[in-house]
Amino acid sequence: MHDLHRQPDDLNALLPRLATRAKRLSDSQSDADDLAQEAALKLWSALHSGTEVEDLERYAMTVLRNLARQKWRSERPTDPLEEDSMAVLPDAPTRMAFAEIVAAVGRLPENQALLIQMIAAGETSPASLARLTGLPVGTVMSRLARARAKLRKEMGLKQKAPVSELF
Repeated sequence: MHDLHRQPDDLNALLPRLATRAKRLSDSQSDADDLAQEAALKLWSALHSGTEVEDLERYAMTVLRNLARQKWRSERPTDPLEEDSMAVLPDAPTRMAFAEIVAAVGRLPENQALLIQMIAAGETSPASLARLTGLPVGTVMSRLARARAKLRKEMGLKQKAPVSELF
């Protein structure tokens, strides 16, 4: 630990080296002066509070480097967020469309709603839908066609419009 009576001399000898290093870490002389002074103040404060420092110069250079990094991080330029620069599209319209579709499916006749719900759950083959429900394939196909037509009409889509037009 440094003797408090020797600290001013040790710090005075260290100041020119701090200033030289600060010049390399800063863009301007004014910034370098501020950085070196802030590092010296932190160093003085640490020594005054009783922090044990074995190698004063190494400690001072570490404080200086950390202060410079902190400054660089705080000054990182940022661009204002604009709607056309968004990386992820907002999902609110999709959620609203989904809620409308779920409500519309709920208003279908039960036998049509069941088939649409099975399709939404991943069952897409009319033959497998027929097997699961015990209905003939033709009945499954006609109920699905009527259900899709009602959903398109309720959602304001043309009769042959793809589902992607909802979004």
